Amino acid sequence: MSSTSVQAILQHHNKQLEAVLNLDPGSARIEVQCLLQAMLQVNRAYLLTHPEQLLSDEQQTRFADLFERRLGGEPIAYLLGEREFYGLTFKVTPATLIPRPETELLVELALQCILHPDPSLRSPQPSPSGRGSKFRVLDLGTGSGAIALSIAHACPDIEVVAVDTSDAALKIAQHNMQQLKLGNVRLLRSDWFAALQGERFDIIVSNPPYIAADDVHLAQGDVRFEPRTALASGSDGLDDIRRIITQAKDHLNANGWLIFEHGYDQAAQVRALLQQAGFTNVFSAHDLAGIERVSGGS
Repeated sequence: MSSTSVQAILQHHNKQLEAVLNLDPGSARIEVQCLLQAMLQVNRAYLLTHPEQLLSDEQQTRFADLFERRLGGEPIAYLLGEREFYGLTFKVTPATLIPRPETELLVELALQCILHPDPSLRSPQPSPSGRGSKFRVLDLGTGSGAIALSIAHACPDIEVVAVDTSDAALKIAQHNMQQLKLGNVRLLRSDWFAALQGERFDIIVSNPPYIAADDVHLAQGDVRFEPRTALASGSDGLDDIRRIITQAKDHLNANGWLIFEHGYDQAAQVRALLQQAGFTNVFSAHDLAGIERVSGGS
């Protein structure tokens, strides 16, 4: 096998990603850089300052395997084994959803509730229950723990409980919690609220499954490789959201808030469901793309 340099790979392989996966040139180049960094175990600065470095036969073989898997559509986050979210790095595997930038809105709203209450804003503004105990946050369907751990990392004085039905996902969340050295998070196996009898919280957050079971997008892109149970939820995508809304009041303190992510076209439906369940101050918040991505109420 003839030797190949870092520069040669950066120059040629990104074109294949552009063509096969319909990526823009910048994204394709970054992905090739990330695969090289992972394979060589170096940072980006090293990679860009050593373009002449030749790959050994073993390294070329390993890179070729990673690259072919990416060409086949396997998400870059699974190939690298990690994803950045809210300024933190999280381990991810096919047992968990891949944290996405739009979900950071959910974290931002929760942190606004905790850290910067402002009655003039329409978005959620709860205050601690006054019970003399810590402010409590519940994350339903935590997956890799990205939402719960981001909140816990920003607010070390609060208590965060994160639940999931998947033992494999909880192991990943446990790993991420330990890597971040967080002592204010409790992980628990639970089917939504099933294992939380008698427990109440000041904020409940969730990024639940919300895609319709027959949605064509489930057979496209990264989601083909993600756990179906964390994506699809009944014929209209709202089965789990209905369950959460119906049961949430029994687990919220006075003035507590339920805040959750949903599909790009579901805001009006979920606002109606919240109102029907007796929630007030019902709202929807737009993500950076202008899409109503998160809704909630108190």
